[in-house]
Amino acid sequence: MQFSLRTFGEIALLDSAGREVAFPEKALLILTYLLTGERGYTSRTSIARFLWGEDDIANSLTNLRKLISRIKKRQAELNADFMTFDDTDIHLVRNSLTSDLISPYADASKDQSQHLPLLAKAVQATFLENANCQSRAFVDWREGEKKRHLAALKQALEAATQRPATADEIAIIKEAALLLFEAEPADENTHRILLKVFDAEGGIEQLKRLFERRKDLVSSWPARSPASPRSSIPAPAFDEAISEHDLPTQPILRIPRLALLPPGNDSADTAALMVASSLIEDITLGFCALNSLRVIAPYSAMQISRQTENQLALFQQYDINYVLDTRLSGLGNDLSLFSQLIYMSNSEVVWAERFNFGKLDLARNKRDISRHIVLEVAGQVERHETTRIYFEQNPAAYHQYLVGQQYLHRLTLPNMRRARKEMKTVLRESADFAPAMSSIARTYSKEWLLTARGDIELLKSAEAYATQAIEIRDDLADGYRELGVAKVLQGAIDESVEALELAEALSPHYADVIADHADTLTHCSRPQLALEKITHAIELNPLSPDSYLWTAAGASYALGQFSETVEYIGKMADSSLADRLSAASWAMLGNSEKARFFVRRTRETNPDFDVDRWLAIVPVKEQWHKDMYREGLKKAGF
Repeated sequence: MQFSLRTFGEIALLDSAGREVAFPEKALLILTYLLTGERGYTSRTSIARFLWGEDDIANSLTNLRKLISRIKKRQAELNADFMTFDDTDIHLVRNSLTSDLISPYADASKDQSQHLPLLAKAVQATFLENANCQSRAFVDWREGEKKRHLAALKQALEAATQRPATADEIAIIKEAALLLFEAEPADENTHRILLKVFDAEGGIEQLKRLFERRKDLVSSWPARSPASPRSSIPAPAFDEAISEHDLPTQPILRIPRLALLPPGNDSADTAALMVASSLIEDITLGFCALNSLRVIAPYSAMQISRQTENQLALFQQYDINYVLDTRLSGLGNDLSLFSQLIYMSNSEVVWAERFNFGKLDLARNKRDISRHIVLEVAGQVERHETTRIYFEQNPAAYHQYLVGQQYLHRLTLPNMRRARKEMKTVLRESADFAPAMSSIARTYSKEWLLTARGDIELLKSAEAYATQAIEIRDDLADGYRELGVAKVLQGAIDESVEALELAEALSPHYADVIADHADTLTHCSRPQLALEKITHAIELNPLSPDSYLWTAAGASYALGQFSETVEYIGKMADSSLADRLSAASWAMLGNSEKARFFVRRTRETNPDFDVDRWLAIVPVKEQWHKDMYREGLKKAGF
């Protein structure tokens, strides 16, 4: 009888009729591991670590011996040998079964496009989705395999676009392009392939609809209420001046990078300057929802604006193509905001305009500035204005919201409570103003962190406001972001990851959302992916706040990269926030003197710190991850 191994979705051994055949799950994991390797065999010790982790290798080897006995017995019952065993190694019996895997060692000289249908099906499913194995070695290997599948899909898609295709092949190519885009929405090569596929085959209408897909992501979100009020946002559109006939001949350009600097001040009206600064930041965050722009985060834009002597060098260093420069001038009724968009390559002012800065005109200013930037920078790739209509509905509430946002930037208990008061004033002005609800949720989460009393009611309030914000506007990222933060602090890590994944999908260039997602992935014991995401957030916000560096340090520690951990902490403006992590890292590096220094400094601010009590509270998903913290802290002397 011919057997096959299914690895995408639920792992299973199948007979020639496609029926599942009973076989130990961990044995199927060994088969999958061997099939993806080049040698076809590996040591018993490696497999023991792969299946049960590093903690107790003697016990793991005992478990493996029992598993091998079960495998031999089951293979005899099936009259089939998939694996053979000697005293030291486990060997794959080649050609003993087929599988849905594509070997990474396949003949590279062959046409890679032939694998496209299988790869598309594989990426659409989930590799070893519910495998009952949580060792660090297994999790890291599985993530690496998922990346390999995506890379293979991209390679096959590239090959498929190089040759003529039948109608059936075109349908597969387009489906594969969409899958790749959904997996890598911010990748420039993915955008290039996608445009090439659709332009070459005349599928422009499909490409237009593609940029509406993010709105569909929220359709199955459980917090959504059928009775929730919904605001309509204009669908993304292409420049009507460019015809479908002309589009295929347009050059595919790299996505331009934009910095919106905080406004300069030629006015004595400091209150107006505060609101103007919040307005520019709010516009920046709105642009994070565009796939056709990469936007520098507000924190970095502010830091760049303060570096007057080497500003041009910073623009070059961070690959900024366009800058929106603004200046506030006048008093009273003559108060205005002058704005100019500068193309940095030759310092050309491509657009400039002056806006009346009465508070009831704020929403109009956002609309006009957004429209001009989209037309000049995004061009034919993508044109829409994020949340414009929503903010225009109540300009007075929006003005109050900008005032409240100022207090959220200063992380103290009085500022959190003042911000909450201002946001509740917004809700009295406009009861369904979702961004205010998201901000209130944030004040409760930050108060929980600042008070450090473990008050669960604060987190429940944060969750309630975030959920309400989602019910009112399920197409804005902030509600999901705040729900994710509240969930991770409550220990609901998987729910937190789900919420933050959706927040990032809705605003793929929103650096703070990506950073919060990275932090949650660290708590989820997925440090490699967390480090990749926080590195991306730092790229978008290069003059990063301490919270980004702290997250990067935590992910590095979980990966055993202790030197990198202390390097990230050393870059923090206030590294005392991470003293415990510093102590553990220096201890793991064998530097007991430095470790004791940070232990003493921690004791000065928190004399009652207890490792086990802290580990019982901190939300960390996997035991190996907690054990790493415990080992480092104990070695340091806590």
